[in-house]
Amino acid sequence: MEGSKGVMEKILCVDDDPNLLLLYQEELSEEGYHLIIARNSRQALEKFEAESPQLVILDMHMPNMEGLKTLKALLERNKSLPIILNTAYPVDLKNILSWGIVSYVIKSSDLTELKAKIKEAIALIKKDK
Repeated sequence: MEGSKGVMEKILCVDDDPNLLLLYQEELSEEGYHLIIARNSRQALEKFEAESPQLVILDMHMPNMEGLKTLKALLERNKSLPIILNTAYPVDLKNILSWGIVSYVIKSSDLTELKAKIKEAIALIKKDK
């Protein structure tokens, strides 16, 4: 997916599962996205500062700092940042979605739903520009 200026959208993908990250890297790169990988919350915050992604896919359960703290830290840095929560664990959707989260996706090796949510989020970003 290239923007109107020919620039690939940068997506920060945060997950502690290396196999899932590899799958995301392969599948989402094929879709034309520039994927930035972080294996924990600390890396996520560092890469967010360095790379300025347009979108974040965030696992809620990771080492070093739980996903909720990462979510708060990311939103403190950019309140309008689109974030897709991607987790295998149940979450309090009412609470989480009230923070301005774009979407919530159940983890799966089938990325059809995640890809659809990414496209929706990118469309919203472009609409707001």
